[in-house]
Amino acid sequence: MAGRGQGADFVEALARGLDVLTCFDATRREMSLSEIATATGLARPTARRLLLTLEELGFVRSGKGSFALTPQVLRLGSAYASSLGLWEMARPHLEDLVVRTGESSSMSQLDGADIVYVARAAVPKIIALRVDIGTLFPAVLTSQGKVLLAALPAEERERVLALPTRSGLVQPEVDRDALETELRAVRARGWALADEELARGVRSIAVPVRDGEGAVRAAMNVTVHAAETSVETLTGTYLPLLLQAAGEISADWALWLSRPMTEPTRRAHP
Repeated sequence: MAGRGQGADFVEALARGLDVLTCFDATRREMSLSEIATATGLARPTARRLLLTLEELGFVRSGKGSFALTPQVLRLGSAYASSLGLWEMARPHLEDLVVRTGESSSMSQLDGADIVYVARAAVPKIIALRVDIGTLFPAVLTSQGKVLLAALPAEERERVLALPTRSGLVQPEVDRDALETELRAVRARGWALADEELARGVRSIAVPVRDGEGAVRAAMNVTVHAAETSVETLTGTYLPLLLQAAGEISADWALWLSRPMTEPTRRAHP
């Protein structure tokens, strides 16, 4: 399994640690060091160091010459499982917003220096760029990206902005001072505008979607054709509807997070 990385920034040690975690399954709940080394293709000393590190972090336990996973590994998938709940709750609100505006609406989150689309309800209008679930665009050129960048701590934002885009588009040149000024305005007013920055004719407005603790988890937008819809219509007519939809999603998300994680055990009748 090890040695498969191709990128200059590929971290082999991390990949090997994940190999160790994923070599356990329903038929191999506990394994010896030799079995783990064989399953991962790692040398025994390397496998041992990784196992001891994972044990110290709480992801692995050892005893009687064998190793097993702990419930701590569930944390690795909990954020993704929770995000699935968010997107499922968002979809009907997106669809209702599309009905009320007659324009497409999407939801995205940051993926490095890009935004990635995770939910979308579209209308059959021709715009300059095709958007599907999983589409990547440079965050600095989009209204959703500006919302998400504005929510980051300053140091994290600097790290993200230093990354290259993976969208396939030309790496955008960024005036950092102008961008920081704009992001401060986004934080203050609670929405962002992108006026033909990503592509000619594409205009959009976006607002944050928050979790139960108030943290920005995603951004939600309305996208229009610039020749058909003015900035004044976006901010005056569509923005209140967008804020309402995002607020409803955030409220549903908070309620979903507060649910019991397991069903109560029912006592059997004698």
